[in-house]
Amino acid sequence: MADGKKIIAENRKARFNYFIEDSIECGIELHGSEVKSIKAGNLSFPDGFAEIKGGEVWVQNLHITEYAYSSAFTPSPDRPKRLLLHKEEIKRLARKTEEKGYTLVPLEFYLKGGRVKVKLGVCKGKKQYDKRDTIRARDMDREAAREFRREING
Repeated sequence: MADGKKIIAENRKARFNYFIEDSIECGIELHGSEVKSIKAGNLSFPDGFAEIKGGEVWVQNLHITEYAYSSAFTPSPDRPKRLLLHKEEIKRLARKTEEKGYTLVPLEFYLKGGRVKVKLGVCKGKKQYDKRDTIRARDMDREAAREFRREING
């Protein structure tokens, strides 16, 4: 728990598929038992993205499974959820995403001060050769760490 936040879910696939240019912390509007379901880790967003409609930011393809112990009000698990940002921040994100190739991607969900927060990234898609370079660099780092451990251990 670094700086008082507990990570619930992380989009590691986004770090492989996109160059992350900028990120911003924002709140998320949840209904009913969605908060308890998220705290239990029942969310999925592998192909999630955010879009700006009518001066508001909405996250799409975020699936929050219904909370098992809830009986009263259970909203649709796949409904679009509104992200809470200041107007100036929304305008800045809109200017960025109007550029060719940029999109808004949720990078991680975490608890901060008892509230669910979303780290939203302004991302640019990687080409296939960029992904190969990422894999190559990761393999080289892994091999270097392996050699380093061999030297230390004997």
